[in-house]
Amino acid sequence: MTTARSLELFLPDDVATTRLGEDLALALKAGDVLLLDGDLGAGKTTLARGLIRALAGDPAHEVPSPTFTLVQSYDTPLPVHHFDLYRLSSPDELEELGFDEAIGSGVALVEWPQRAADAMPDTSLRIALDHEGEGRRVTITGTGAAFDRVARSLAMREFLAACGWGEARRARFIGDASARAYETVTRDGSKPLVLMNSPRLVLGPPVRDGKPYAEIAHTAQSVVAFVGIDRALAAGGVTVPGIVAQDLDRGFLLLEHLGTGAFLDPDGKPVADRYAAAAELLAMIHGKHWNDRLEAAPGVVHHVPPFDRDALMIEVDLLVDWYVPAVTGAPPSDALRDGYHAAWNTVFGRLADKQYGLVLRDYHSPNIIWRGDRQGHDRLGIVDFQDALIGPVAYDVASLAMDARVTVPEDIERGTVDAYVAARHAAGSFDEAEFREAYAIMAAQRNSKILGIFVRLDRRDGKPQYLQHLPRIRDYLGRALAHPALAELRDFYRKNRLLEEFA
Repeated sequence: MTTARSLELFLPDDVATTRLGEDLALALKAGDVLLLDGDLGAGKTTLARGLIRALAGDPAHEVPSPTFTLVQSYDTPLPVHHFDLYRLSSPDELEELGFDEAIGSGVALVEWPQRAADAMPDTSLRIALDHEGEGRRVTITGTGAAFDRVARSLAMREFLAACGWGEARRARFIGDASARAYETVTRDGSKPLVLMNSPRLVLGPPVRDGKPYAEIAHTAQSVVAFVGIDRALAAGGVTVPGIVAQDLDRGFLLLEHLGTGAFLDPDGKPVADRYAAAAELLAMIHGKHWNDRLEAAPGVVHHVPPFDRDALMIEVDLLVDWYVPAVTGAPPSDALRDGYHAAWNTVFGRLADKQYGLVLRDYHSPNIIWRGDRQGHDRLGIVDFQDALIGPVAYDVASLAMDARVTVPEDIERGTVDAYVAARHAAGSFDEAEFREAYAIMAAQRNSKILGIFVRLDRRDGKPQYLQHLPRIRDYLGRALAHPALAELRDFYRKNRLLEEFA
């Protein structure tokens, strides 16, 4: 049996109680159940109202009491259902109120849960509010992931308080396919900031040679990587978020907000001039020498890993591990896997002595902020680079010109690559033929990896929305394999149905 854990905090007034509701809201996921205990006037409704308004993103959102209706539901981005069981005549009425459906679709807040105690899930979080002087004391008790998320959200509030932003308003900003999450924090009289929540990476089980995938692929394991690379890029003339405050041990950063300017047009389509500008910024970055030891704090150094053969191969293996079973309905054979490795090893051998440098690794539209009122490279704000490696710089150009989240027509792809090549030529000696071959190789490598990742996000992580991108990624992969240097790899893909669609 899992032992329940608890934490306590004192709330001096209703403002602090509302703020706790906001902190709880930012930690919740579908399926969470919060049991609100306390006497009349203890603050249950104030807490629930703050939570619901935070989920709605509207501090004035109407939140009536469910005393007479027994349940009030809100169509917020994360649906929330507010139950008041004080007038419940029998626990059997919960089914009529749609309690199980509410848990399945969103979050349930339950006042007077003791009226149906046996029907409450074991994973529920219990939030007890008791009068204490002019304020109230809150005790949060629970187990498992929900309690961990709430505890971390409250730790983030402590971090903000230590930075002088303890009374700031928090709101969800963006998240990605990783464990990282971002919030905006605002207060009167100050520009908004971004709060990064970057817990230490959970490495997972060994997959090869006793090592987990993330270790082989050199995925950043802590926020130290972001800080070290951020400071180096800023010193090198790249517009990245300034670091206002940091807690490296807990993985919290308070960052400058670079704005919300979309890199794409209002219809979500690529803008040729912006892609060319982003390519020219890459050319500047790739033309510099970067130290592979970057200081994140006094005595804390991030070692930028190499984009080595093992990392290249473990990434393309995602296609075999996840995409092939989806296409064929069966695991890949040993012969297929061996032939795949042999074909890729031959291709990777052609990268020897190609242009190497700092590879940002996730340089595409979701991670580029367009600042049209600025000049030169400052028009582009870069926000995701913690997984940077030292390796073939053509990878970044492929990441941009074959943007995984948006269809880039072939003419804009060519224009983007040409802008990069022109900028490299203008900066000095540059082997264009060598680069274009490396570009094809790294474009094929990246898009093979992404086919596998997007299927994995669907099959393993329950995120089917990523499947909509597969036709685009297959098209990109076909473009890359058209390079004459990849003829043998192209033949292998065609022979083994590696470019086929699946149902």
